[in-house]
Amino acid sequence: MRGWLALSGAIDRFNEHLGRWISWLALIMVLIGAYNAVVRYLGRHLGANLCSNAYIELQWYLFSLLFLLGAAYTLERDAHVRVDVFYSRLHGKSRAWVNLLGTLLFLIPFCGFGLWVTWPSVRNSWAVHEVSPDPGGLPRYPIKTVILAAFVLLLLQGVSLAIRQIAVLRGASGEDETPHRAEGV
Repeated sequence: MRGWLALSGAIDRFNEHLGRWISWLALIMVLIGAYNAVVRYLGRHLGANLCSNAYIELQWYLFSLLFLLGAAYTLERDAHVRVDVFYSRLHGKSRAWVNLLGTLLFLIPFCGFGLWVTWPSVRNSWAVHEVSPDPGGLPRYPIKTVILAAFVLLLLQGVSLAIRQIAVLRGASGEDETPHRAEGV
């Protein structure tokens, strides 16, 4: 079990580092959005077109990166939204069972399905080097590839979560209860 917990820890650390790096994209996205707004109005007063579709699409791409690559980080931090009717009343092994079954029955199959459904679109996008139909737009194939990366990261985080839940059920985690990082955030 120790080797599996080491793998889980490595996955958690990777998604933690990636999530912290990705969080900076929010600031960049806001700055680009502010720039877009300022130059749009400034351009109207000057009678010149100062904004570009590329900046608008870049803002959209940054939001996509933040959302897609932040999903695994959010799961690692246990900060995702829960519809919590019974779960909050559960403790220890009961929570571990709910988390394990949810991961094995829903999360991992969902990631596999997402990869399967997304792959043809990403492959086709790369085959034609798809670009935005808007004048001055950005290439679309790199951002579509991030969808695949997001599903892989979420799948890996699901594996890590399952490992940790099994450790709790076997009493090998050294914890009495499933960790809830979001409570301390």
